[in-house]
Amino acid sequence: MGEIVNSEVLSISFDNCTIERDFLSEFLRVQNSPQTKRLYAASIEHFFQSVAGLSASPQTIAAFLQLEQGQAIEVVLRYKADLQQTDLKPATINNRLAAIKSLVNHAQKLGRCDFDLKHVKGLKSQAYRDTTGVEPGVYRDAINTIDRTTPKGKRDYAIARLLWDNALRRVEIERLDLGDYQRPKLWIRGKGRGEKEVIDLSAKSIQALDEWLAARDSCKNDEPLFIALDNHAYGSRLSGRSIDRNVVKKFGVETKVLSPHKVRHSTITAALDRTNGDVRKVQKFSRHRKIDTLLIYDDNRLGVQGEITDTVADLV
Repeated sequence: MGEIVNSEVLSISFDNCTIERDFLSEFLRVQNSPQTKRLYAASIEHFFQSVAGLSASPQTIAAFLQLEQGQAIEVVLRYKADLQQTDLKPATINNRLAAIKSLVNHAQKLGRCDFDLKHVKGLKSQAYRDTTGVEPGVYRDAINTIDRTTPKGKRDYAIARLLWDNALRRVEIERLDLGDYQRPKLWIRGKGRGEKEVIDLSAKSIQALDEWLAARDSCKNDEPLFIALDNHAYGSRLSGRSIDRNVVKKFGVETKVLSPHKVRHSTITAALDRTNGDVRKVQKFSRHRKIDTLLIYDDNRLGVQGEITDTVADLV
């Protein structure tokens, strides 16, 4: 990606900017999620590399934060326009813009800048296009291929049960500690939430977790609930990427490429089927903040759009 503006635009404030500390590190430290920290750090670095050809150093950030309102908006809007010329999805572009806007909002609260970016709007995106996932029977057959006589198999089966039985997100499983499991409850930190919340576990999940813990060498409350078992990283927290690559995608489902989020789609759709579309009840299960999201699931489940298309087509 080419530069949107050259470094002279941001160098306006270089001579007079005051650099007391690493503002970026302080900003990232107050973010709740490790995933958000990584995303924001990468997005902010990309922004400064793109607009000025410079890294996100304290001096570069201080220079940007000392721009006038009009200058700052112009820089960010040019960056947005440049992103739109790429093949990036609207959601990815919005994430990168959100990182910059969050940085500026944090700086405003601390009196470090005098402008805001409220006039920089994100792009409209269509979320949850494919919410179907796989049928319950297909998923059941897939996880039954896991060899539960080995520690790895016991671990993977417990993860598979939590993904289905409670529609847990990948990051929610990654964050779990042993102390979070308090039979028959599990304390999780949901998406975008600072505080943990408690959920009920199924009998099958409890049995799977008990079998996995019985195969563990160590079971201290502050240790990760799911750990790596390979020689290189034994005992370390099982990363979200490992859950995706080494657990879910090896379940053996041939009809659809599985990921933790596809499993979540599958179980939420199955819950809607079993409750005859009771979106309010299923919202308690899926923990979606907005019921509108579940309405998308329900419409996709029923094929509403295709049904209406066929109906109006018959009129002509």
